[in-house]
Amino acid sequence: MARLIGPVCRYCRREGIKLFLKGVRCETAKCPMEKEYRNKPPGMHAWRRGKASEYGVRLREKQKVKRYYGLFERQFRRFFAMAEKGTENTGANLLRLLERRLDSVVFRAGMANSRKSARQMISHGHLRLNGKPCNRSGYLVKIGDRITVRGSERSQAYVRAQIGEDTDRAVPGWLTADLKKIEATVIALPTRDDVQIPVEEQLIVEFCSR
Repeated sequence: MARLIGPVCRYCRREGIKLFLKGVRCETAKCPMEKEYRNKPPGMHAWRRGKASEYGVRLREKQKVKRYYGLFERQFRRFFAMAEKGTENTGANLLRLLERRLDSVVFRAGMANSRKSARQMISHGHLRLNGKPCNRSGYLVKIGDRITVRGSERSQAYVRAQIGEDTDRAVPGWLTADLKKIEATVIALPTRDDVQIPVEEQLIVEFCSR
């Protein structure tokens, strides 16, 4: 399975916003976005860069979403093709599909500090979906799906270490979560308003449809 193993803080600097790719670290003063001398695109002579072209603006919106959800290009194109087949707005449909990914749901439910940690948790078999093993981070959850932790002490300890002492984390309205019991349930499907990242999805549609 391919992995992103590079310095992910560069992604936040390039997109100009916090993508929360390193969990708790992103909320501390160690985050490069909190430092004035590093809060700029990576590379030399960032101050010389001119205005982005129309192509560049649309590319940045696509890359922002890819990096936020931890996708490769082929995965992103697959989800875009699924969104195009829907009867609703393609851009909003794309974001709703990405929010329904299992790794995103685990993260939004507060069971992991980042989507990367959630993917590792899923691929290592620490979680159960409706009582059955599921190691597919890209699985699209449905209403009624229930996520729990495997019964082994190792899995229980690993997930509890991710949760820490904060068992009262806020979760979106389409989920219910009990972090003391380490379980979450999907009670509705996410809407466009549930997507936290500021993005203009119409620019992504224009880029991918060209």
